[in-house]
Order: sequence, then structure tokens, then C-alpha cells
Amino acid sequence: MGINVPNWRVVVAGTDVTGTMRPRLISLRLTEKRGSEADQLDIVLDDSDGRLALPQDGAEIELQLGWARGGEVQIGLVDKGRFKVDSINHSGPPDALTIRARAVDFTSKISTRRNRSWHDTTLGAIVRDIANANGLTPRVEGKIASIAVQALSQSRESDVAFLRRLGKEHDALATIKRGFLVFAPIGSGQTASGKDLPAAIISRRHGDRHDFGIEARESTSAVNAEWHDRKEAKKKKVTVGSGAGAERTLTRVYSTEAAAKKAAEAEASRSKRAPRKLSLGLALARVDLYPEQKVTAAGFKAEIDATKWLLAEVEHSLDANGGFTSRLQLELAP
Repeated sequence: MGINVPNWRVVVAGTDVTGTMRPRLISLRLTEKRGSEADQLDIVLDDSDGRLALPQDGAEIELQLGWARGGEVQIGLVDKGRFKVDSINHSGPPDALTIRARAVDFTSKISTRRNRSWHDTTLGAIVRDIANANGLTPRVEGKIASIAVQALSQSRESDVAFLRRLGKEHDALATIKRGFLVFAPIGSGQTASGKDLPAAIISRRHGDRHDFGIEARESTSAVNAEWHDRKEAKKKKVTVGSGAGAERTLTRVYSTEAAAKKAAEAEASRSKRAPRKLSLGLALARVDLYPEQKVTAAGFKAEIDATKWLLAEVEHSLDANGGFTSRLQLELAP
């Protein structure tokens, strides 16, 4: 069995700097996130000789990760996207340069607060409006796209915050990846461009650490949401679910009964996924794994193996000693 040797490639502002960075690398960490949070890249380099040039703020970084050789890994590089330098820190001694970059799709424009409203439209049309305003390609799942919206306001909210709210109210993934604005049900298991992500199997023999937890909390049997009836000039309530468990009431007051019901349904669905979570540490990085991918665990406790899992966050880490690992955060699949 051959020695597992990691490989990577970094291009900054169109120039391949891998050769310069390789002997100086202290650590490299990529965190791929689900939802409206930007993927984050952190690179720490040795500058003990003081000869490193600082990158320009906002410089674009292209990253590829993978394996050069080995007997238990998939050989080759995988494109992990483009990032813009967000912050630079130089510290010492010993002198080190820390570069933090975030996915290029999360520009300052999409973080600007806005005031606007929509009437008698659909959720798909709203998402398309936001995508077009930010130079993104919209991809809205069919059933969600056709949801009728009587009235919806964005009041002093950035597009990112507004999308996060819409996603929560519809139990949907609202994310920006590789130039696409994606709005789809949690667990849809697709790439930003709409291709199906293959299900993955992760065996205990591939990892070096796991942490499984069940939240001991009172189950929610019903969710209440209030809405404002303009004709009668009063608040009304809609309830989703019933039973002997506890009831929960959402804090937001919605503009229509349909919007209130949809938000209550989303919260009821989300509460079912919350009790079980699993984190896995893989001794050998799996750069083929992505958030929203469905996962089957094998070789753990029976309860863990029997659970249908969904990847919520993936972190890949390289270090100066040649270590290349992955950390996975998983939750119950819908």
C-alpha cells in the first residue's frame, strides 16, 4: 500500500503560486457551508525570512484540492471554487502571514441593505429578481418556485439576510454557489448547477473520530404561526400538527394566512431533524464530499448506521507535515 500524499493548487490573481507557497505552508483550511453563509478559505504561510509579498485585498484565489498518490484515496485534484481575499494578518515572531478569503459570489452588493416589496407574485419570481440584481443565475426548485406570494417586504435587510429568512420560512436551502442562486428544499441533494449529488458511504475504518448526540428535549407536536388579517384588522393564528407534545408559537407575524401556514410547516419539519447530529473526523480527506449530500454511516452503533444523514458542513485541512483531513457535520435527512 503506497504512502498517501496530498496535493493542492492555488492561483492568485491569475498567477499560479503553488510552487512559492508549498515550502511555506503552515496550514490550509477550507470550510464549505450550506445555506446563505459563504464558503471560507484560511491559509497560513511561514514568512520567517520576511520575503513574502502581501496579497491585495480583494484579490481572487482559485483553489484545487486532492491527492497526488496513495493506496486508499482518490487520485487527482478537485476544483473547490474561487474566493476573494477578505482579510490579511501578519504576526510574529516567528513571522507568519494569514490570509482569509470568502467565496466570490458573496460580494458587498449582496450584503447591502435594501427596501423593496412584492405583490401578487410567486416565490420563484422573487428569487429570480434577487438573482438578476446580483448578476447570478437563479435555480429554484419547481414546487417552491410556484408558491404564490400575495405580499412580501424586504425592509432594511441585505439580500443575504432576506434569503436566509425565506429559506427558514420554507425549510429550504438558500445558497449562492459558483454563480448560481439556489433555492431548493433541504435535502434536495443537488449541485448548484442542478446535477444530482451521489449518495456517499462513510465507514468507521476511514475515520479517526466521531461524535454522535441526541438532543434530549421536549418534542414539538404543533407549531402556531400568527398572521394579520387586514379585512378584520386583527391577528389570527394557524396551527400545523397536533398531539400530546408541546406547542410552539413563531415570533414573527405574517402578512397572509398562506405565509403563516408555510412557515409553521417549515418549522415543524425542521424540528424533526434537530434531535440527532453526527460529526466525523476523517484521517484521509474526502474532497468529493459536499454539503447537501446524503450519507450512510457504516460500522458505528446500530442507531447511527440506521439513520439517514445529510451533510450540513464540510471542512478540509492541510498542514505542514503532510496531514490532510476532513471534518464533517451531519444532521438528520428529511
